[in-house]
Amino acid sequence: MRALLLSSAVSAAALLPLAARAADEPPLTELVVTATRLPGAIDQVTGAHVIDRAELEARQTTFLEDVLRTIPGVTVSDNGAFGGISAIRIRGATADKTLVLIDGVPVGDPADPNGTYDASALQSLDVERIEVLEGPQGSLWGSDAIGGVVAITTREIAGLRGAVEAGSLGTARGFLGAGVSHDRYALSATVAGLRTDGISKADAGTERDPFRTASASLAGRVRLTDELQLDAKLRYAYANVAIDGFPPPDFTLADTADRDKSRSWQGDVRAVYAGGPFGLTHTLSVSAYRLWRRDISDFPALFTADRRVWRWTAERGAAANPYAFVVGAERTETHADLSDRASADLSTTSAFAVGRARPWTPLTLTGSLRWDDPDRFKSRVSARAAAEVDVGEGITLTASAGQGFKVPSISEFVCDFCFAPPLPLRPERAEGYDLRLGWRPAGGRLAAAITGFRLDVRDQIAFVGPRYVNIARTRSQGLQAEIDAELAHGLQLKLAYARTDAIDRTTGEPLLRVPRDTGSAALFWEQGRWEAALAARAESGQPDIARDGFSRITRPGFATADLAGSYRLSEAVWLTARIENLTDKRYEEVFGFNEPGRTAFVGVRFRN
Repeated sequence: MRALLLSSAVSAAALLPLAARAADEPPLTELVVTATRLPGAIDQVTGAHVIDRAELEARQTTFLEDVLRTIPGVTVSDNGAFGGISAIRIRGATADKTLVLIDGVPVGDPADPNGTYDASALQSLDVERIEVLEGPQGSLWGSDAIGGVVAITTREIAGLRGAVEAGSLGTARGFLGAGVSHDRYALSATVAGLRTDGISKADAGTERDPFRTASASLAGRVRLTDELQLDAKLRYAYANVAIDGFPPPDFTLADTADRDKSRSWQGDVRAVYAGGPFGLTHTLSVSAYRLWRRDISDFPALFTADRRVWRWTAERGAAANPYAFVVGAERTETHADLSDRASADLSTTSAFAVGRARPWTPLTLTGSLRWDDPDRFKSRVSARAAAEVDVGEGITLTASAGQGFKVPSISEFVCDFCFAPPLPLRPERAEGYDLRLGWRPAGGRLAAAITGFRLDVRDQIAFVGPRYVNIARTRSQGLQAEIDAELAHGLQLKLAYARTDAIDRTTGEPLLRVPRDTGSAALFWEQGRWEAALAARAESGQPDIARDGFSRITRPGFATADLAGSYRLSEAVWLTARIENLTDKRYEEVFGFNEPGRTAFVGVRFRN
């Protein structure tokens, strides 16, 4: 793995002079981050990353979790390929501290023991953009954002878009979208689906575990006047996956007939009024999310969950403005029915403000403050402050400090699966610091950054003995580096590396499933009708759980690579091909759970 990371860095150093000679090439686009509530340039935000639709199409990645793995500081572990339970960790924090938003709607599972979001069935075909904010974002998004935020924006279709693909393991997937888009109105609909015979989730198993998933969406907007616009989105998702477990009499990981079925609905309606006094733009939105999940096994269970969010914001100033701010208030109501049919409500009223000022040209200051008042816990104030300095020659220095917190999940609050009376729990608290050095030289054909970070979590909730308790204090710190270079006409290189030291300060042991070293390298090539992408990633070994489900073990490190390409037959039709795990590497994301060997897929993508 170290050889792969070293060779990637050497390759980048050798190729960077080409970028300096490509003076006639178009520059890289400076990215704007919107998940910060107040849109701003990416150099003003530490730990911010953006992946757009063009990169998703070039990679041809089936699931978004595979794209997230290439972002420095983000690790994704799944209990076996094709629908195995997926966990997103940011900067060493546990998966329940990653807040996932789809079109601004929180989609964490309130019925899950930790309230986490399972990204295993989230396909990339109907996604327009992914933004990741690393580090505590409590002042922006409240509870659950201690590790960071993953904000996903789905596609608005103009015309007809479609894709079909088939290949190894009896896999087939497809996407179809149609819509109209004009300045004053738009309406679009999409459907996406995937089925595969899969592989055995358990590495000691022999039977295949099939997977089926589908999603559909409907989106529209209309500008009623020059000042007033209405937006609405509706999304449905379904998944049916075979899973492996710990059957008797050995109670070790093996083939089982267990299945997990889930379906969810989410919707969002917004009214945007740009004619307010003092030049303010007001946005009023109502969103709803409902999840139904059934475990089919020797111990069957049914979970249902609902979340509703009412939100109002008033803002002024675009990303390029020297002064800008947004203020807002929201009410989040969450309800879940758990395995033993216990149910509970956890709701929160919040208010927040974010401001940005450029008092003089080289300096940009950003601050945010949020008050959260959970119905069942004490209210809390979270803050974040950042400063960016342009020191010249394309070099920027950005520093930030932020706070985060997480109220207990509904499962933790009612002590689901407990064998003793519950104890009072306190919300988890966190503080994070980071320092970013960015370089974007004249010409804009190179962007590079290195970021140091530290994250401290107190009162972490853990299941100890028969119930949940506040016990753990954790710390993660490390270094992230990334390069995005336009090497020559139609040739782009992206490199990323992260070093993370994450420990449980209560025991002194390293945190589970956090590899110390991760890295990725991607080369994108375009020439006439041809496009290709070669992507490689590597992880060092990580502490993990053995096949008995209790004791610790070290999962070995690995390196793997994927190759994707397309050929444009016409302005409307592309032929696509992809090979995953190019070297047929035997590896595991989570110890004991299989990942596929070399697989190949071919398809067609079209539009009009």
